[in-house]
Amino acid sequence: MIVLPNQMSLVLSDDGATGTHRRISQPNDLPMQKNDPGVTGLRNLHNTCYMNAVLQCLSCTTPLVEYFFSWQFETFIAREKKELANAFAKLMADMWFGKYQYVSPEDFLSAICNVHPPFGKHSQQDAQELLIYTLNALHEDLTNNAKKSPSDTNGSHSMRMHTSESLITHLIQGVLRQNTACLACGHTSHKDDVFTVLSLPIASKKESSVQECLENFFEQVTLTTTNKIFCPLCKIKQDASVKTQIWKLPKILILHLKRFEYKGQLKRKLKTNVDFPMKNLDLKPFLSTLCVKHQKYRLYAVVNHYGELDYGHYTAFCKNPGTKEWNAFDDISSVQITESAVKTSSAYILFYTNQAFSFPKKTNSSIPY
Repeated sequence: MIVLPNQMSLVLSDDGATGTHRRISQPNDLPMQKNDPGVTGLRNLHNTCYMNAVLQCLSCTTPLVEYFFSWQFETFIAREKKELANAFAKLMADMWFGKYQYVSPEDFLSAICNVHPPFGKHSQQDAQELLIYTLNALHEDLTNNAKKSPSDTNGSHSMRMHTSESLITHLIQGVLRQNTACLACGHTSHKDDVFTVLSLPIASKKESSVQECLENFFEQVTLTTTNKIFCPLCKIKQDASVKTQIWKLPKILILHLKRFEYKGQLKRKLKTNVDFPMKNLDLKPFLSTLCVKHQKYRLYAVVNHYGELDYGHYTAFCKNPGTKEWNAFDDISSVQITESAVKTSSAYILFYTNQAFSFPKKTNSSIPY
């Protein structure tokens, strides 16, 4: 990794609707030695703040990075030449065990550009899209018999996988069940879809909450007029109701707030202040009571977006799994923040877990797929 001096500033807070934000300047020459494990900045490689913010959140996901520090992974990568998985593992090792205060993620950028070339065009990209392509590519790299399939970045179906399993499916993949009922005869059917990132619609207003976004996403829908469905019992198209529930909960729950709205030629960013819980995220109203045990989730990382739709800046707030302190990351810069500073109107992607995290370590344990 290449370490280069650069003057940066760190976003600490924003004023909500205007999109401007207060910054604290950092010195030109940052010290080379870092203090806390895992608190490592990332060099901006021409508009790659969207990538850096996502990588910081993945870096503090202990069960994910710990696999890449395991003897199991070293054995696997020696046998399977997987460029992106190898680049990700090396970057995580530099961020956790390296001695520098910030490093350059150029090897990872090169690898992810081979997966999706637009990431290499030196233009601002969507952090949620980068996250989905990264998870999908890691899944494919870590699954010997996985068939490559294009990433779907719309709605909840953010990564479609085949029957093969990997570390990604084990940790991050959940299942939604869509139940459809004919309103004429009562015939019911269901369809299952996997998800890794749940994309939630948000209302265009001043204040909202994650709970309200979840309620809107899982709201029962009636299909009528031109949206009727064909009923196999009635043998004709009929009005129907559609209800979606969570059939399987992931260990790592990622929620994407759909702030970027597209309606024909109209494009805009929704600046609604969405309140979100730091702990005890309540998913019980949205679970299939037949097979899903209610589990409590706590927040451990946030990707923030400042500015407008066509221009802006990404940062990350991450809870260090070892020190339990929150840190704000703005490319090469980092600063410790209070828990109360984590909630802002710029939150874009929320990372939750139902597990206790600690400092990642090198192990010889295997992941039970």
